[in-house]
Amino acid sequence: MFTGIIEELAEVRSLQTEQENLHITLKSSITSELKIDQSVAHNGVCLTVVKIENDQYTVTAIKETLDKANIGDLKVGDKVNMERSMVMNGRIDGHIVQGHVDQTATVLKIEEDHGSWKFGFDYDSKQGNLTVPKGSITINGVSLTVVDSVPGYLSVAIIPFTIEHTNFHTFKIGTRVNLEFDVIGKYVATYMANINS
Repeated sequence: MFTGIIEELAEVRSLQTEQENLHITLKSSITSELKIDQSVAHNGVCLTVVKIENDQYTVTAIKETLDKANIGDLKVGDKVNMERSMVMNGRIDGHIVQGHVDQTATVLKIEEDHGSWKFGFDYDSKQGNLTVPKGSITINGVSLTVVDSVPGYLSVAIIPFTIEHTNFHTFKIGTRVNLEFDVIGKYVATYMANINS
């Protein structure tokens, strides 16, 4: 379980394919605090630490993850939003995030707005996921509040701190990002669909 508050940007140092799996080695200033078998979110994807060596650690993504998320798009040198799992007696500064990406979206708009930024994203609404204005959304692991919400499109407003401390500053029109929709909203939508069928 995560909160969507990014701890730091980890740098991809190597990518190795083994059958249908992808081993991703990253450099992080908090590698020494990690342990084998620990769950860490990378661009919002919960992955298990399988190796630690000096200031680098390795996680493995399976085919299901590569099919559903943007992890397979990574290149050596890319910066990845990193968050360790939440501490149960700590504050949830973001919202409840599972680290299970529902689908990807594409950056459609980037607008500067007097010191902040507004990002618009296009996604496939046929997958049944939805947002509501002022509801929660996780984009590349970042907990955010939805501004505009229509089927297949959402926007968020980004403050300078978030631009600087996440990989949002690398986004361009057409960049593919990971979306995790609000888990409470997903349960409500599933419940309503079941009682109406």
